[in-house]
Amino acid sequence: MTDRMSRIVARALVICASFFFICTAEMAAQPNASGSPASPTLHDVTDGYGRTVHIPVNPTRIISLAPSLTETLYALGVEDRLVGDTDYCDYPPAAQKKPKVGGVINPNLEQIAALHPDLVLLTKEGNMLDTVRALESLGIPTYATDAHSVEQIISSTQKLADVLNVSTAGKALGEDLQQRLAALQTKLSGVPPRRVLFIVWPDPLMSVGKGTFVADAIRRAGAVSIVDSNQDWPQVSLEEVARLQPDFLVFAASHSGSAEHDFEVLANRPGWQILDAIRNRRFAVASDAIIRPAPRMITVIEDLARQLHPDVFLDKPATEKGTAPSNAPTMAPSQPKPMTLRATPSSCSLESPCAL
Repeated sequence: MTDRMSRIVARALVICASFFFICTAEMAAQPNASGSPASPTLHDVTDGYGRTVHIPVNPTRIISLAPSLTETLYALGVEDRLVGDTDYCDYPPAAQKKPKVGGVINPNLEQIAALHPDLVLLTKEGNMLDTVRALESLGIPTYATDAHSVEQIISSTQKLADVLNVSTAGKALGEDLQQRLAALQTKLSGVPPRRVLFIVWPDPLMSVGKGTFVADAIRRAGAVSIVDSNQDWPQVSLEEVARLQPDFLVFAASHSGSAEHDFEVLANRPGWQILDAIRNRRFAVASDAIIRPAPRMITVIEDLARQLHPDVFLDKPATEKGTAPSNAPTMAPSQPKPMTLRATPSSCSLESPCAL
């Protein structure tokens, strides 16, 4: 081979090698066939069940199986990713227009699958583990939250934001909620707590246990429940309520149409006039958000505190009906020990009074 031919062959090899490396680099930089980057599309996170679940790094088609989770998605500003929710997801009003997939206890799996979600959100408290397993068998990723206190509501909201790849929004929301809580606690510092009976349902009479986020919310509003039970939703008797004489009755606004109606129903029942709270019309109204572990809980706590301690909020008028009258006691008198209940737990779910 002549020198001239050798130079031509060497030059051709260099050109081919350069073309190969350029093409390889361009292919590495190209998105995959689905249009997403070549980086991993799934990652591992731990959910409320303690499971390690494999979910999309940036889920874009989400189904919520609990009203509290639907509210949280809107609060985080990712409602455009919500492609379906339950029949009970009614807040904010826009959520009612989302495609429905049935109830919380018995969602329609066919409707869920038809919406092609890349993530289904549940709560450990309100949803069934069987639903989780059924979705897993269909190859649909799931993530469950679990909150039993106000602090856990905030932390689970921030963790959900991380899961949805909107950590900045979650951090900002969490900081705002913490600041509002801290400001309220400062305002209530040194104020004796009201003794209250929170009425989940009037017939049979049901209240909340001390380990629930509802009881924690009541404490942060400057009150303490007269019910001392390890059950989440215990039944209580009028005899025990009469013995303990709560300062206030607290109702959730969505029950029986309105809390004022619930109060009147109880006031007209035989035996209930024995309660000072009934005779003096001392009752407070919490919105139905108090039974949903979502960011709106902080607003509920603030509103409830204004009703139970109006003197502390003289510069801010109460926002709900049932505000304490001007002759309401500033300090609760000495009372008997709170009731301890051992009754059989009542069935509580999103299809029943204890919506979550």
